[in-house]
Amino acid sequence: MITLYGFPKSRSLRISWLLEELGLPWQYHLVNFTQREHRSPEYLAINPAGKIPALTNGDLTLTESGAIALYLAKRYGKGRFLPVAGSDEDALHDFWLCYILTELEQPLWTMGKHKFALPPSQRVEAVLATAQWEFAKALKEVEARIPEQGFLLGDEPTVADILLAHTLSWAAAFKQPLSPVADAFRARLTDRPARARALEKESAALPAD
Repeated sequence: MITLYGFPKSRSLRISWLLEELGLPWQYHLVNFTQREHRSPEYLAINPAGKIPALTNGDLTLTESGAIALYLAKRYGKGRFLPVAGSDEDALHDFWLCYILTELEQPLWTMGKHKFALPPSQRVEAVLATAQWEFAKALKEVEARIPEQGFLLGDEPTVADILLAHTLSWAAAFKQPLSPVADAFRARLTDRPARARALEKESAALPAD
């Protein structure tokens, strides 16, 4: 059984969303950040970095959301969510993955770290303006390439579409301006039923107030 370790609306949502798109059986293990469960000995045995998501499947333990998403699509996608290996579309897909994870997401995560994730003593408010500038700069590259209809590489969604839509959702939550094209892409991807199912499953794992 596939087990996903995560926390609602974190990077684990990318993986739960893809699991639902693929129609796979899986179970969700809440790692409650508010209770510092990501620093517990039990979770550090799964991911010594103390970060989420992590995924186990039989003898395999895998971390890093990009790697997990690629693994699931390659093993279970049956031709879906990834271009044909070695094709021009495959090369463009690699571009999108690299750009999203290294250029677009990172300034957003810098904002998150210095707003809430880091211990208060390590937060530097002056960093936020630079992170916002970096994100706006990276977003221009994305907005120039996003199609007005459909998906990044044609008529079918890929792993890159999920990662981009999730990252743009973070941007919206952090109140970063998106162009109409980028926001429309975010909206049509996040409106997919698989994402709603994933979000519901993750949220249901939270303890009641």
